[in-house]
Amino acid sequence: MRAVLPLLLLAACAAPTPARAQEPGRFDYYLLALSWSPEYCASRNGARDKLQCVERQYGFVTHGLWPQFEKGYPSRCPTSQSVSRATVAGMLDIMPSPALVRHEWTAHGACSGLTPSDYYATVRRFYSVIRIPREFQQPTAPVLIEPAALKKRFLEANPALAPASLAVVCSGRNLREVRVCFTREGKPRPCGRDVRDQCTAEKVLLRPVR
Repeated sequence: MRAVLPLLLLAACAAPTPARAQEPGRFDYYLLALSWSPEYCASRNGARDKLQCVERQYGFVTHGLWPQFEKGYPSRCPTSQSVSRATVAGMLDIMPSPALVRHEWTAHGACSGLTPSDYYATVRRFYSVIRIPREFQQPTAPVLIEPAALKKRFLEANPALAPASLAVVCSGRNLREVRVCFTREGKPRPCGRDVRDQCTAEKVLLRPVR
């Protein structure tokens, strides 16, 4: 994204499944990817990004809502539809990059089988289900925490979630994303076998919201 796109494109799941990757509406479940914005804002691109990192400070933002197979995921399904300016503008409070909003439709949203407006309404609906633990909402000092403890905080804040519904992703020792898996209807469910925790450090660092 112009805001989070350079960083977030590194956060894709396993490679798509080529034989089944081009059929809109054919998938098993959704993965909601929540990215830690301060990690992007600490990068060279983020330091110049007024929308996400200067004009307003964010904690967790939406990277995307990805249709998934039990292993792998569909990608870049054929579509003649595009995302309207109104839809883009309506997503910027939780997805603060016009480029990312458009990219996510092309790369993932078209595979949902929904229209762009319905897809982004679904993104918002799933995002609104998740309660961010209070200590991770607007921290003004660095947070250093074990990955398992971070996951526990999310589970405590979201009793409907099970441990298998969450994956914590790091870049080195820095938090990059928390991923949450849902049924197509929006109920929490276990993630597929290729969606797993990706933190190797003993403790993960959440940079403060500036």
